[in-house]
Amino acid sequence: MTRRRVSVFGATGSIGQNTLDLIGRDPEAYEVVVLTGGANIACLAEDARRLGAALAVTAYEERLPELRAALAGSGVEAAAGQGALEEAADRPADWVMSAIVGAAGLVPGLRALHHGGTLALANKESLVCAGPLLMAEARRHGATVLPVDSEHSAVFQALVGERMEAVEQVVITGSGGGLRDWPLEHLASASPEQAGTHPNWDMGQRITIDSATMFNKAMELIETKEFFGLPPEKIATVIHPQSLVHALVQFNDGALMAHLGAPDMRHAIGYALHWPERRHLPVERLDLARVACLDFHAPDPARYPALALATRVMEEGGLTGAAFNAAKEAALDLFLDRALPFTGMAPLVETVLDRMAADGRLEADTLDLDMVLHTDRAARAIACELARADVRTA
Repeated sequence: MTRRRVSVFGATGSIGQNTLDLIGRDPEAYEVVVLTGGANIACLAEDARRLGAALAVTAYEERLPELRAALAGSGVEAAAGQGALEEAADRPADWVMSAIVGAAGLVPGLRALHHGGTLALANKESLVCAGPLLMAEARRHGATVLPVDSEHSAVFQALVGERMEAVEQVVITGSGGGLRDWPLEHLASASPEQAGTHPNWDMGQRITIDSATMFNKAMELIETKEFFGLPPEKIATVIHPQSLVHALVQFNDGALMAHLGAPDMRHAIGYALHWPERRHLPVERLDLARVACLDFHAPDPARYPALALATRVMEEGGLTGAAFNAAKEAALDLFLDRALPFTGMAPLVETVLDRMAADGRLEADTLDLDMVLHTDRAARAIACELARADVRTA
């Protein structure tokens, strides 16, 4: 049996660890080419040794000596830095998991497409910042892009055998995050620790806080437009506290298809790993009698202003997505540093978009990588400038 060559970018995060869990259950089926991670050197080195990876890369250049020491005698090559991450993506692989959090995952994902294999896309920012560029690059190289966000995997599965012309609406569900039951007037005082606790999912801190603001859902709405080619008016979101229904697709005959499953990312990862087949996965099976009921309600615009920003991004297009994502990441950094309140993140992002749109910097008929990266840097700089100005005038 020919072993399938796989690489996992973002191997030490929650998506990466769940991916390695599935790969590690059938190690004879896979040849691990590259594993990449961040500051968790011990985890990266242990997984690289256990799975016999050819190369392990940390994003932090100063951690290279530590990584080399941890891999000594294993035969696993070590490298570090953004350049090393991008070069690692040039190593041929049949299947690549793109799970680096943030805009840093864009370039490795684009370069991985050049092999013409499968890119399992968990990096939201790739589609938000540069959706048309990424999908065009996939077509140019004959590569396949499969969604790994549970919501988009659910939509993808619901559409198997269907015509896009028959789709009336796609509904992306969201838990509402860890602060969904807080009184609105208390949200401004929420700390990173409080916002970083999720009632259903076990995710990293940044993603969990994005869930509390629903910036993650805003990103997913934009992703839906870019991946499935749907107009904004056919994309909606609904609060579903149980996180059991991941998405729904409404068709022109009135039928509504829902994808249900326990809140376990191995559902979507396993579907992408084994596609176009379905194989056994070690995940909880739902007992609908025990679940008893499923709750849904419309999101409150005052609680989740990020959703209106998503609609703006979808309608304006061009480089608006790149600016939105960069400003969102900068706002989150400021919140984590306690330099911005929880409720200050969305207004900061909106102000960045206003400033950049006012002088036409977000208009573009076609995108290229340099344009996206330039917009990313500019939006971050403006966000930090605005935050410093607020501190000075406070």
